[in-house]
Parts: sequence; C-alpha cells; structure tokens
Amino acid sequence: MKKVYYLSTCDTCKRIMNEVGVEGFEKQDIKTEKITNEQIEVMHSLAGSYEALFSKVARKYKELGLKERSLSEDEIKQFILDEYTFLKRPVFIIDKEIFIGNSKKTVEAIKSKLA
Repeated sequence: MKKVYYLSTCDTCKRIMNEVGVEGFEKQDIKTEKITNEQIEVMHSLAGSYEALFSKVARKYKELGLKERSLSEDEIKQFILDEYTFLKRPVFIIDKEIFIGNSKKTVEAIKSKLA
C-alpha cells in the first residue's frame, strides 16, 4: 500500500510530494475528501497514538484554546475527524509504515524507504 494524505493548498505538502515522488501513490486531499473513521484507525494502529497524528500548530488549536486543555486520545481522534486542519501533514503510508509530518528527518526516512 502506498498512500499519501495531504492538503492541496499546502505548499509544504506539495514540495515534499515533489521531492520524494508520489508516482504510484494513492493521493487523498483531506480538504476535499474527509478522512474516514476506518482510515484514522489504520493510521492510529501504525502510529501508536492519535497524538502522533495531531497538529498542534494548526490555527484552530490556538483559537479553540486547546493548548490549555489536556486532551484524551478519543478527543484528539474526534478533532482530526471533524477538522482536516488537525491532521499533521503530509501523512505517507508505505507498506506497513507510517511517516507523519514535514520534518527533514521524516522526509529523509520516506526517501530511504522508497529508494
């Protein structure tokens, strides 16, 4: 399985996708095609937690005052399902491995996995 969850309006997502090459990947723009419960369950089983998938730099994170709250895994899951902006992007699933976010280390790991 080769899939990438991304945001088509995100320049960082586009740059990373171009950098690693996504030919042969199933692509899902999370703004136009919402993440399903089944998809987030798969991501969770690979990542080990919903928190690993959760973006704390999303504008809504500050707007909703979530920084001051201690969120449970179930709450985090629901935030990601309700609002695409809370998914740390891009998310690559290659075989049975998940790569989350845009750090240099993550991008290098994707490249080595695809090499």
